[in-house]
Amino acid sequence: MQIAEVLDEAAAPPERTSPLGLDQYIAGRTLVSGDGPAWNDLFVQVYSRRDKQEPFLVPAVAEPLIVWVMSGEAIVEERELGGDWVANTVMIGDFFLTRSPTPYEMRWRSTGRAPFQVMHLYLSVPLFERVAKEVLGGDGPPALLDVSGGKDEQLSHLLALIHQELTAEGKGSQLFVQGLAQSLAVHLIRSYASNNTQDKRQTALPGFKLRRAVAFLEEHLADPFNLAQLAVTVGMSEFHFSRLFKKATGVSPSRYFIRRRVAKAQQLLQETDTSIIEIGMSVGYSSPSHFAQVFRRETGLPPSHYRRR
Repeated sequence: MQIAEVLDEAAAPPERTSPLGLDQYIAGRTLVSGDGPAWNDLFVQVYSRRDKQEPFLVPAVAEPLIVWVMSGEAIVEERELGGDWVANTVMIGDFFLTRSPTPYEMRWRSTGRAPFQVMHLYLSVPLFERVAKEVLGGDGPPALLDVSGGKDEQLSHLLALIHQELTAEGKGSQLFVQGLAQSLAVHLIRSYASNNTQDKRQTALPGFKLRRAVAFLEEHLADPFNLAQLAVTVGMSEFHFSRLFKKATGVSPSRYFIRRRVAKAQQLLQETDTSIIEIGMSVGYSSPSHFAQVFRRETGLPPSHYRRR
């Protein structure tokens, strides 16, 4: 195990870096880091992040990157350079997947009492390309779909096993870790390859369409949920959009919309003196009792108790 404190005042990040280099550009504390011969195919680190992170530039990396939430809850926002912020409320078990060829911006704000801890996992390019060739054939590895705040039980199971090996006394069995790395690569290619020749159907929304849909929802939190308009916004049928949106996020569009309303209400309750009735109306609930019912169902607390925390 390695324990290190990442400096808050870091040099301006480059446009591209390595997994090891990326560590110095994100503020927080490294709790566990994989090293030694068992970890040749994976670069894994567990971090405790600060409760509130101001916007910062995330350099691109060549390796497929998974970020898995292990503790806490947070509103995580991302945007392409010069683009609009796209927010996701994440909790234990949610994950991000990216292999972005360009840098992007990120910020977040913790909304729970538990510390916000995440595991970063980078899959080595040689392993990814070798497994892709065995699974798909062809000359080149596939592109991976971008996933932000998604849920995947099989992926979470593999990541939990990897974390277990990461914290083992002997720092993990090399044979077992190699098997987990290969299983992880197969799962990513089967489930999130954007040009999987064995399955012409997309398994989740393309990243740009997901970002467009989420941005639309954010702009219309005070309005009634409108699936038809949301589908038109991303240029898809309602049925096709709903199915792929749930694959990308783990929840239906309407459920995601409710979560975003509650997340906005949480922010207003903590950061403003606006009355609870006005906050409920600002996120689309004309009935105070309905707002309180939904808020309590999602957070476990009535709005008045949440404000006093």
